Amino acid sequence: MRHRSRRLLAAALAALPLLLAPPASSSATDHAGPRYREYAALGDSWSADVTPVDIQTDQAPSGCAQSAWNYPRQVAAALKVPSFKDATCGAATSGHVRAAQDVSYLSGRLDGVNKPQISRVSKRTDLVTFGFGGNDVGLARAAVGCFNLLPSMKVLPGLPAPLGGECRAGWVKRDGTDLMSQRIAQAEPKIVRAVQDVRAAAAPGATVLVVDYLAGVSADHGCYPYVQAHDGDLMWIGAKLKELDAMLRSAAKKAGAGYVDSYRGSVGHDVCQKPGTKWVEGFVPLSTDPQGLAVPLHPNRLGAAHQARSVLNALRK
Repeated sequence: MRHRSRRLLAAALAALPLLLAPPASSSATDHAGPRYREYAALGDSWSADVTPVDIQTDQAPSGCAQSAWNYPRQVAAALKVPSFKDATCGAATSGHVRAAQDVSYLSGRLDGVNKPQISRVSKRTDLVTFGFGGNDVGLARAAVGCFNLLPSMKVLPGLPAPLGGECRAGWVKRDGTDLMSQRIAQAEPKIVRAVQDVRAAAAPGATVLVVDYLAGVSADHGCYPYVQAHDGDLMWIGAKLKELDAMLRSAAKKAGAGYVDSYRGSVGHDVCQKPGTKWVEGFVPLSTDPQGLAVPLHPNRLGAAHQARSVLNALRK
């Protein structure tokens, strides 16, 4: 019994450092998954996490409006990749995988031509994130068109937003046909081809991940006047966002790529939530994360951090 007690005491002392050790961090910068030698990020404004201030130009022209906190930069830092290439750019479509994008606008204050995004992919590239789709179907433009100063009053019936009309009336016909749903379905083959092109350009066996759009708008509620749109219009946008993500999941499978679900973990952080809780900004171009000017209807820094965590979690599987 005496020897057994000594063995138990020794085992307890050996385990003591583990019990006293601080808990593991769950930040986006902690990653114990596989190591990659070259990471290329392709995508649109939600991947670039576009910003009107402090635009980063080390990876793309100023017109792409890349932020310092976009999820590709966070992922690259977490993985400590030796080579990182960020092609993400505001207003990009999947067509800009192979086509150059002229981003000279706003009277020349922002400028440049973003080379075809696939030019950042080489036979050394063993990790690619692919974040397109919203501009292919015109969902961002449709959402901006739902801005409405008088959505609850309808004092001027028959007129479009922002004078009281419902924006979805221009998309959903009387017979129930939803033109945005049609666009989403029609865009799938284009997304599949673009992902296949990227896979062919990357290293054999490279990890290619299609990244979806987080739950920036809810399909279950609106919040006028906090967000200046008809509640029904806002919920319609939320429903189309879910359809878009479902299409991207299907396209990823058909193209033989992985899929990053950033939507499910972001529910409850939509534009209707208070600052500090919402991960996507509303129509007012201001944010508290970080404080200052923001691009409406785009992820803030909290949303970008969630996107980064979603990618890293997908790589751990």
